Formats: sequence, C-alpha cells, structure tokens
Amino acid sequence: MNDKKIISRKINTPLGEMLACVSDDGLLLFEFTDRKKYEKQINNLKKITGSEIVKGNHPFLEQVKIEINEYFSGKRKTFNIPLFTVGTEFQKSVWNALLKIPYGNTVSYSDIAKNIGNPKAVRAVANAIGANKIAIIIPCHRLIGADGTLTGYASGLDKKKVLPDLEIN
Repeated sequence: MNDKKIISRKINTPLGEMLACVSDDGLLLFEFTDRKKYEKQINNLKKITGSEIVKGNHPFLEQVKIEINEYFSGKRKTFNIPLFTVGTEFQKSVWNALLKIPYGNTVSYSDIAKNIGNPKAVRAVANAIGANKIAIIIPCHRLIGADGTLTGYASGLDKKKVLPDLEIN
C-alpha cells in the first residue's frame, strides 16, 4: 500500500476527540486520541502500510464524521463506511466476528473464540481485540467478561460503559 497516502482528520465526539485515517480503500484507523498506546497504534499503521499519514480531506473522512454523529444521536445502528483493516488473518477473523455482534447486544471473549472456531484462544482473541484500530465501528465495546462484567477497553472503561448504554437506551 506504500504508494498510497493515508489521509487523517480529528473528529469530535461526545466521548472525546478521535482520529480517523483513510485511504482510497477505506477506513484504516478510528481511535480516541486519549487511548492507551495511541501513538503506538499510529506508528504501527505507518509501519504496516509503509505510508505516511497526512492531514487532509477525503470523502471517507466526511462519511465517517456523518455516520459517527448519527450513531451518537441514536439515528444509526450500522455503519456503511468501507473498512480497510490491517492485521494478521487471525486478527481479521476476530474483528469480523465483532462486526457480527448486533447493535445493543454484548458477548464474551470466549463467545468470540468459539465463533471463530478456536474456543481455547480466549487470550489471543483478547489480544486481537486490543489491536483493533477502528473503535466503535468495529464494536469491541460490545465485549464483556465471562462473568458479565465490563473488562478492558484501551480507551478506558468509562467510555466502554457509555457505548453499550447508548445502544440499549
């Protein structure tokens, strides 16, 4: 992908500022700027793609801004923005499983491991979820621990609690 540019823009949301990064292939990154290891996610994206990230305008940036605003206002339950995920095949299988979790529902990490046909890979599933570069749209906020409690969220449990509540109210 190194011959393509990655275009970025910061987008304000009710939970804080997020950075969106797109190419002509789709959305590559959508992260809270106060996320743990935020800089590491960006540097990892640059390394994997061999591309620099530059500020600018792109139709996908406008689309993600519209869709995320509709989501937060309760008018959108699914996203149409094309995604361009960068990761291992295992990570992509986990992220695809996350995309199948219906709006307003939660599942456990072990449910995801079973859904991808690898029930013993709960820890690996958790690591893949931690590597997700597309917050909210790839809904890792819909994951709970086996006991039903909220667990780990790189952008903070305070945000993770708000998102499922937003979806069920």
